[in-house]
Amino acid sequence: MWHPTGDIVLISDPRVAAIPLEDAGEPLVDVRGRLRVDERMADPEGAYAHLRQGVVDRLERAERTLPDGYHLLIVEGHRTIAAQRQIFDGYRAELAGRFPGLTPDELRSATSRYVSPVEVAPHTAGAAVDLTLCDPDGAEYDMGTAINDTPEQSGGLCYTAAPDLPEAARRHRKILAGALEPVGLVNYATEWWHWSYGDRYWAFTTGASHALYGPTSL
Repeated sequence: MWHPTGDIVLISDPRVAAIPLEDAGEPLVDVRGRLRVDERMADPEGAYAHLRQGVVDRLERAERTLPDGYHLLIVEGHRTIAAQRQIFDGYRAELAGRFPGLTPDELRSATSRYVSPVEVAPHTAGAAVDLTLCDPDGAEYDMGTAINDTPEQSGGLCYTAAPDLPEAARRHRKILAGALEPVGLVNYATEWWHWSYGDRYWAFTTGASHALYGPTSL
């Protein structure tokens, strides 16, 4: 089943790529020991546990505002360009097989519902974080889908404002947004778990004159 995005501006939109970049030059910081980190997306270099300093600072502020019994659980931060390209190409190939009638432009847009094209990818900039909520013992709260469920796998429930969400999942997503939005992070509306600060999509969404973070490496 095809799950359209409606009025959501996708990260593949040319207006996003057109945002200028003036990199702030902040280092990548290891989040481990500062926030709860899950290892399901761990890579040999530990890139997954790193984010730009400004992003980490904001996540720590958000953590302190959560209701009692709730904590942020970081799943993936920085991602290498090679890993980003592999994920994008793999999902695009999957969609091409499932929906052979899509044009190349439609296929690129459809792929970007789930993974960003390399040239604008906020994960490669250390500007995006995939995260969820957990209790003090590390048990994850019901968010409606697993992190990284595609629109096809989740029946469209991965979209942050999906209309058919169970009430508990909707409440938990609101708690997450209520902590992250006030510290300046923006959500990618096709992925409830994906939040970013300082990248081109953030700049487009907030009206900032330029992005603060571009591709970087450990």
